[in-house]
Amino acid sequence: MKVPDIFVGKRLFLGCGNPEALGRGPTEIRGSGYLQGPTITGIPAFPNIAGTAMIGPLANPESLPPFIPGAMCYGINNPYSLAVAGPSALMGNTDVAGNVTAMINVQAQGNVISNCGRHILALKKDLPFDMPHPNKEGWRLRHVCIEGPEIAVYCRGKVPPDGIIHLPTFWDGLVNPEDMSISLTPIGSWQELYVEKVMHGKQVIVKNNTGGNINADYYIVARRLDDDLIVEYEGESHEDYPGGNEGYSFNFEHNYVEGLIRDMVNEKVEQIEEEN
Repeated sequence: MKVPDIFVGKRLFLGCGNPEALGRGPTEIRGSGYLQGPTITGIPAFPNIAGTAMIGPLANPESLPPFIPGAMCYGINNPYSLAVAGPSALMGNTDVAGNVTAMINVQAQGNVISNCGRHILALKKDLPFDMPHPNKEGWRLRHVCIEGPEIAVYCRGKVPPDGIIHLPTFWDGLVNPEDMSISLTPIGSWQELYVEKVMHGKQVIVKNNTGGNINADYYIVARRLDDDLIVEYEGESHEDYPGGNEGYSFNFEHNYVEGLIRDMVNEKVEQIEEEN
């Protein structure tokens, strides 16, 4: 039986909707809808109810290809399960299964946590940024966060009036106290500031050569003791990195996500064809 198209010019409610939410009278939002849920869009790839709205990884097979271009993320996510044009708001916790690739700034009103509670920046050696070398054919380049050719940490702040900067306590045993870069920025007026000495890798003593007050910011970068990063190496892919790749999970050439989506989509398509 062929079901005719349904056109809703005002509002559509499925379930115990609240008309107040979509306005009344002159403020009524035409063409709006309320679904009490749950709802599924796309292939029903969810064995159990996972949310109020569940979006599967395939466009409508009746639509003409290409469905949703995936070139914006190096082609690894095509077709997308969800594409959003313009700003979007996420209210509440957001769980992401897979890699997150962003072409714009990601702003959040709260903590952004990955790897099921472990912040991804804690894995500096195991989660590098690996890419083809920009100017040496047949070579590759590996950086870690903060992106740079070393495994390092930093601290910054305002120099105390007494000129004694207390380095983070967790730097003891983490960084090389003999390999620090210390920058001082005078505030308000020129000051002849200098680093007199570094005390046992725990304190930085700043002096004003004229004997005046100190009003300045500081920025200190220190190399980690376990810095064994190989920045430039010969190879065709990240698997050629001579330092090992244990824990390696992402680079923009990685086709794991693409393959995962393709296999799941093919499986679901075959299942639908068999049912029909």
